[in-house]
Amino acid sequence: MKGARLMKVFVAGPLPAEGRAALAQAADCEVEQWDSDDPIPSKDLEQGVMGAHGLLCRFTDRVDKKLLDAAGANLKVISTLSVGVDHLALDEIKKRGIRVGYTPGVLTDATAELAVSLLLTTCRRLPEAIEEVKNGGWSSWNPLWMCGYGLSQSTVGIVGLGRIGQAIARRLKPFGVQRFLYTGRQPKPQEAAEFQAEFVPMAQLAAESDFIVVACSLTPATRGLCGKDFFQKMKNTAIFINISRGDVVNQEDLYQALASGQIAAAGLDVTTPEPLPPSHPLLTLKNCVILPHIGSATYKTRNTMSLLAANNLLAGIRGEPMPSELKL
Repeated sequence: MKGARLMKVFVAGPLPAEGRAALAQAADCEVEQWDSDDPIPSKDLEQGVMGAHGLLCRFTDRVDKKLLDAAGANLKVISTLSVGVDHLALDEIKKRGIRVGYTPGVLTDATAELAVSLLLTTCRRLPEAIEEVKNGGWSSWNPLWMCGYGLSQSTVGIVGLGRIGQAIARRLKPFGVQRFLYTGRQPKPQEAAEFQAEFVPMAQLAAESDFIVVACSLTPATRGLCGKDFFQKMKNTAIFINISRGDVVNQEDLYQALASGQIAAAGLDVTTPEPLPPSHPLLTLKNCVILPHIGSATYKTRNTMSLLAANNLLAGIRGEPMPSELKL
């Protein structure tokens, strides 16, 4: 309405086209944006969010009490361009009556595809094989050269049988996996029935799985979940894959398990910190494949995520039902 005061929203980084267009068409909003692909420094985020009615952030942006204090009483909604919310101080946000939007579901397929790609890349030693072709190590045929591990008749353990965990199992089943195990806060018999997956304790999953895929959320209960004791229980032929959050894994313990041959190999799409320094010990290991957190990195998925995040933000500042609201 003419003369009406515009509501300020702050976007903590560039958005893909669909999300950008949705915000540009919002006549009731004044949009300010951090215009660099690099993560926004905390002082700039505090300054940008000052007086804002809405914040659209990424999982790399820590939204804590200090930031919320800087924002002030106008802040009605925080919309995160992620399914994970471990970067948000949810207790403090709830206390202030701020609504939270997130993007579950829309990145499930892309992340599950990446998890399967990473598992196959790791267990069949593809980076090593590619390097051998490039450096002249490929000579005559040898029956045991570049041998890895196959999925047929294997046991796969999934830590966290949520949307993504189920989507991973669904994609792995046609490879001839004989048995699925899973663990989590509680059994999910309805979801597990599709794969005839068995709910087992963490120790049993570690001991009996040929492949382990970590797909749980990062919470106080899962921080450091996979450490020395866990790796010691695994088979020395087992493959470990993490596509959840880096802090679920004790990376020093993982390094020791890989370097000593306690486990066969690991594939990580997430690390601590991110980005992982080029000098990090894990990067010296041939049996560790590390990707730069690209689980949801398809053009379609990132555009869909940005549109959902923008629509969550706009609905929140207008006091309307959000397409995907986290219930606090």
